[in-house]
Amino acid sequence: MDLPLGTGTIDVSLPDCEVTVARPAGSTPVDVRTAAERALEDSIGAPLADRVDPDDDVAIVVTDITRKAPDDVLLDVLLERLEACDVARGQVTVVIGLGLHRPMTDEEIEAMLGPHADLAINHDPESVVEVGTVADGDVPVEIGEPVVEADTVLSTGVVEPHQYAGFSGGAKTVVIGAGSESIIRYTHGPEMLAREGVRLGRVEGNPFRETIDRAGDLAGLDFSINLSYGPSGVLGVRAGEGRRVVRELASIARDALSVPIDRAYDAVVCGVGAPKDANLYQATRAATYVALGDRNPLREGGRIVVPAALPEGVGDGTGEQRFYRRLSGASDPESLYEQMRTGYEPGAQRAFVVARVLRDHDLSVTNSEAPEVVEECLMHAADGVVDALEPGSEVLVIPDALNTLLVD
Repeated sequence: MDLPLGTGTIDVSLPDCEVTVARPAGSTPVDVRTAAERALEDSIGAPLADRVDPDDDVAIVVTDITRKAPDDVLLDVLLERLEACDVARGQVTVVIGLGLHRPMTDEEIEAMLGPHADLAINHDPESVVEVGTVADGDVPVEIGEPVVEADTVLSTGVVEPHQYAGFSGGAKTVVIGAGSESIIRYTHGPEMLAREGVRLGRVEGNPFRETIDRAGDLAGLDFSINLSYGPSGVLGVRAGEGRRVVRELASIARDALSVPIDRAYDAVVCGVGAPKDANLYQATRAATYVALGDRNPLREGGRIVVPAALPEGVGDGTGEQRFYRRLSGASDPESLYEQMRTGYEPGAQRAFVVARVLRDHDLSVTNSEAPEVVEECLMHAADGVVDALEPGSEVLVIPDALNTLLVD
């Protein structure tokens, strides 16, 4: 079978194992531009024309290189609609929502946004303005100056399964992508992540999602255009009020991406591919999505195998480096998990959830360009998938682990 690796695939054969492949049913994909234009015509809530004035300065917050989003198409459609509202191109600033990821290079921005790259700036988490508080006033919501200074705030995004928010998208692009360490520290801290309802695939009754949505109100998010993915491509596009956009697309995605699991396996092989397998920080999402989702398909002591290219090693951003320092400096997963339960710096949350998984399961990363980094981070490196598995194992293969929801 073919599994993703970087922008290509690898051929994986497991003749000595009993293999089951988990493929979501999906649905018929849509053309992104056509669906985006239709979404703007039939927006959820007030249309864009009612949310922007001709003399407004507009900030559009878009996802960064770690998200698989056709931001060039979504941005093109948004700019056309803004022009129809008599908003000139020169009134628009595109803010790349980095969160604590590294800044994108000029070449990467041009590749991502095409003819609109000249409008884009990287978010600077050090240049933020407080717009209010959440958590009963204890946590300031700080947003990048270009967003705060805009008269109208728009966002793009992908509504995809997310370890904490249930599904990403909506206000998350602005609050996390164009926010500061304060809100990331609170929403990604051990107290929040331990709360009931904070889990993959859940939107309703999810305290993480609710906090992000409240912070989005404070940030002045006026309008979102988001999409969701399935096995064959884009499942749908919705535009309008952020909360409702996320909920509609999450419902579509949940129906298309769920795979029932009725047995336990010795090992799970998780496909990732670009852009998420660019670094170890992002690629480990596959392991945590599988082991900490609705249905962990592994037997006690079962192994997780993730083919990942890792051309950036662990990753260069602030969050990625904090993740690396925590894992590489630990003697074992259990002691790291217990230590981090008392708190950690923003960005290190991925080390926390990875440690949580590693307490129960070995994690092997194969086919990578950075095996030494893998070994330093309490994981195992192997040349290929077959090298990471015991002959005779019962193996579940998930070709697209980040867009598959395992359920009972």
